[in-house]
Amino acid sequence: MTKTASMARLGLLATVSIGAWASAAQAGGFYLQEQSVKAAGRAFSGEVADQGAESLWWNPAAIAGNPTSTAYIGASAILPSTHVRDNGTLIKRPTLPIAPVGGNADAKDPIKNGVLPSGAVAWRLNDQFAFGLAVTSPFSFTTDYDANSWTRYTADKTKLRTIDIQPSIAFAISPMIGIGAAVNVEHSDATLSNALPNFTPLVDGEQQLKGKGWDAGFTVGAQLHPSSAIDLGISYKSSIKHKLSGTVTTTGLVAPLAGNNGTINTVAEFRTPWQITAGARLKATDRLTLNAQVVRLGWNKFDSIRLGAPINAAIPENYRNTWSIAGGVDYMVTPKWTMRGGVQWDQTPTQNGQRDARVPDSNRVNFALGTSYKISDAITIDAAANYVKFKDATIDRVTAAYAGTAAQTPILVNGRVTNSSAIVLGLGGRLSF
Repeated sequence: MTKTASMARLGLLATVSIGAWASAAQAGGFYLQEQSVKAAGRAFSGEVADQGAESLWWNPAAIAGNPTSTAYIGASAILPSTHVRDNGTLIKRPTLPIAPVGGNADAKDPIKNGVLPSGAVAWRLNDQFAFGLAVTSPFSFTTDYDANSWTRYTADKTKLRTIDIQPSIAFAISPMIGIGAAVNVEHSDATLSNALPNFTPLVDGEQQLKGKGWDAGFTVGAQLHPSSAIDLGISYKSSIKHKLSGTVTTTGLVAPLAGNNGTINTVAEFRTPWQITAGARLKATDRLTLNAQVVRLGWNKFDSIRLGAPINAAIPENYRNTWSIAGGVDYMVTPKWTMRGGVQWDQTPTQNGQRDARVPDSNRVNFALGTSYKISDAITIDAAANYVKFKDATIDRVTAAYAGTAAQTPILVNGRVTNSSAIVLGLGGRLSF
């Protein structure tokens, strides 16, 4: 291994947490759940048991036995607000006494606004078979800290874009039972950077990782409709092993570290979580439908990031498995107009003692309101508004640049994410044909 590769490995192990490709997303960890505006309006409380193209992301059986072909398109504007504050982070450079890390101690709104599109179509082939295609972006976000932020050695700029293409096939075994299966083909494109400390605090170096790749997983599901008033659903979405080919570029290091500047070709591997989703819809009256949904997310798959040759390192992430629980209602005000609402509690996979500024994530509660209006027998417009409140949490993942060498530079991270919330506004439409 070359000296440059060795130092890049040490820098990455210490300060670039690739797992932080997402932050305060609108579901735990780096999962974005806004794949249906109708679903957002009831806090994602009944999707696995509902029917139509708009529910394909949650359950490929959602189109089994549908009386018509359907299509959905929508977009959600995600507007987060947060503070990531320094509570006394320290740095120990090899030739200097331990000192405050310095920089702007209050990073305000580092998580950038974004618009998340989604769409799906389902073709009814006959009374039993249907084919579907959903296109979503389940893991996408941007964070941008100031260059002089106190977080700069653990998080500077981060950008992730994913596209999930999900072709599905569904079969109605009987009017009561439907099953479905799908392939999830995902493209990921990521860029992330952080500062690297020089021996002198007057100037910092920088390290940037870029990578992209195509990978695949699967989804299977079933629905049971024991009566006209009850709909039940369950699905399993597999973990996807992502392999991104790219580069690590180091710049700005000065003597005695200047020889480590350069670009290295490498690969990064990580896994997204598996999901088991179960839910029910109960038509309590001719107008009122009650919804409930529980999701178990296998974030333990995201235990580390593995970097290939010539770096050959594993970055521990140690995410934990989580729960998401939601309840909601649909109320048909008139035959054309439906109102809905719901509440969702969602658990963060990040753990105290291992949370960094690139992923200032925490437990959250999602309050939702939504509505639908039928313009005609074939066209329905959906709208939704969500308010997501995040619990305050510590930023406390201790790191060390150039660990194990004479240049080792410990960074004793001590911060807190506070006053975090998000407003999500969605608009979409559905078509029967």
